[in-house]
Amino acid sequence: MQDIKKILHVEDDPDIREIASLALVDLGGFELLQCESGDIAVQKAEGFGPDVIVLDMMMPGMTGIETLAALREIPALAETPAIFMTSKNVATEHQGAIRNQAIGAIQKPFDPVTLPDQIRQLAMKALA
Repeated sequence: MQDIKKILHVEDDPDIREIASLALVDLGGFELLQCESGDIAVQKAEGFGPDVIVLDMMMPGMTGIETLAALREIPALAETPAIFMTSKNVATEHQGAIRNQAIGAIQKPFDPVTLPDQIRQLAMKALA
């Protein structure tokens, strides 16, 4: 079982990116690449080589589901575990996609203190 060190976080909201960065880098000790859109994530992801991909589901341009599909086209990322971050009503609406394409979902608003452990727990189950 591998340890999770690098997280790709795709989120269009700058406030959520800032809170997630504080939680994941300062509290969680992760190396983090944040992208404000799916297009930018697709351009930068392979060079970063994330252990886990965390995506907002509802973004302008490419949605989280569309972004994940594009990332899956990159051979090095085809099997990288993915976690969606979304509001409860969006998670309910897209539960089939979450179940089929991701290892889980984290509900917004999230608790920054527990976010690193939530991601570790979901990823460890997937990588076990």
